[in-house]
Amino acid sequence: MTAKTKKDAPQEPFERSLEKLEGIVRDLESGEKGLEESLGLFEDGISLAKGLTARLEEAKHRVEVLTKDGGKFKAVSLEEVDGSDNG
Repeated sequence: MTAKTKKDAPQEPFERSLEKLEGIVRDLESGEKGLEESLGLFEDGISLAKGLTARLEEAKHRVEVLTKDGGKFKAVSLEEVDGSDNG
């Protein structure tokens, strides 16, 4: 039996993770938390920020780009474009 990874677990919506990160930032900026609690919040915030960044990068690669082909526009996946890297 294999151990489940974080990727196997269902992810909460991107917007919810972002709200959590914004809440952490507000808590840290308030200056009302003690050192230990602030460090814990900071660690949680860094983890959330890394996860959100990874999800944005994944979304970026899933987005279709418009390219001109014979006077017409057609949708091309980024995977197709990455191989030619003309930019």
